[in-house]
Parts: sequence; structure tokens; C-alpha cells
Amino acid sequence: ATAAVTVTQDSLLNVCMDAKHHKTEPGPEGQLYGQCILWKDNACCTANTSLEAHQDQSYLYNFNWDHCGAMPEKCKRHFIQDTCLYECSPNLGPWIDQADTSWRKERIRDVPLCQEDCEQWWEDCQDAVTCKVNWHKGWNWTTGTNQCPKGAMCQKFKFVFPTAAALCEQIWSGSYRYTSHHRGSGRCIQMWFDPTQGNPNVAVAQYYA
Repeated sequence: ATAAVTVTQDSLLNVCMDAKHHKTEPGPEGQLYGQCILWKDNACCTANTSLEAHQDQSYLYNFNWDHCGAMPEKCKRHFIQDTCLYECSPNLGPWIDQADTSWRKERIRDVPLCQEDCEQWWEDCQDAVTCKVNWHKGWNWTTGTNQCPKGAMCQKFKFVFPTAAALCEQIWSGSYRYTSHHRGSGRCIQMWFDPTQGNPNVAVAQYYA
């Protein structure tokens, strides 16, 4: 039985999800761009994907952060980091789930995000403006990029997402779960970390696998 358990555990570790831009296997990517550089030693994203993750209107998903006016830079960096984690991290295996969309076979669900990462995201974005709670669906795509659906009102994040937990858990329909675990606890995934200290999410994936 132990052998079977080990096989299952290993299949959750150091893997890339089957989604739109992911590589099939993780590996070194020396040329990762900007905020995605944290994953250069072992990444599920290509250099090109990492570059596009930083564009306001990238070809990755044609998604426009500025759908209710310009998103402040201090807020946008969290969304870029969220994209880098999603596209590049080989440590999300325990939370990979089937997806029923045309553009990806797998997604992440309930990734336990460290409290600081979630709180800081909310803090830096509370005055940014949006018209939707769930950014995965319900947009008007007639122009080829996401626009607010008819009748949706643009409001500050702090009214749309009254708490950090609401932001992290609702914006990508349950991809993340707010936790009271702290960075370095080995119990939560960090969107941000110091790559010179190694990737702390490796141990977190092992713990949950």
C-alpha cells in the first residue's frame, strides 16, 4: 500500500497543470521576465509567457485589468504575481482540479494562500475599481477583450470585496483559500518569496500531498 501512496503523492509534486499556456513538464527557464523570475530554477511557464504576464492587454487571455479605469500599479503587481504563480509554479499539484472549459482541462482550487499575501493584495487594491466579484465569467467579450456586463457598476474593491478573504477566494472562483497561516509556516502557498532562500512552496506542496 505504501508504494501506491508514494506514487499518488509524487504525481502531485513538481507538476504542471494541463491548461492553456503551461509546459508539460517543469524545468529551468533562465530568461523569465520581471516578477516571474522567482521561478526561473524550475518553472511551468516559458520566458514568453512570463513576459506576457506583465502586459496590460496580454495575448495570454486578452484580459484587461483596466476595465473600470486604470488599475493602480501597486495593485496591478499583485495580479501580475498571481499570474506568475498560476503560470509558472510547479508546486500547485495538490490543488489541481478538473476544469470544464474549452481553454483548459485543469485549474487550481482552494490553494491555501498565506495570510500576508492575501492581506497585502487587498490592502494595495482596496481603492482599485472593478464591476465584478468573479472575474472568471460573466464578462462582455464582444470586443475581444473583457468589458463590464450591461448594468454592472464600477466600484472600489473595498466595496466589492469587503475583506481580504473575499478578494482572494471570490475573484478567481475559489482558486485560492484565505488562511490564517503565515509565510514560512510550511502550511500556505506564498505568491511572493525570496528566491535566494529557495522556493518555500516546495515544502508546502509536500505537506499537503
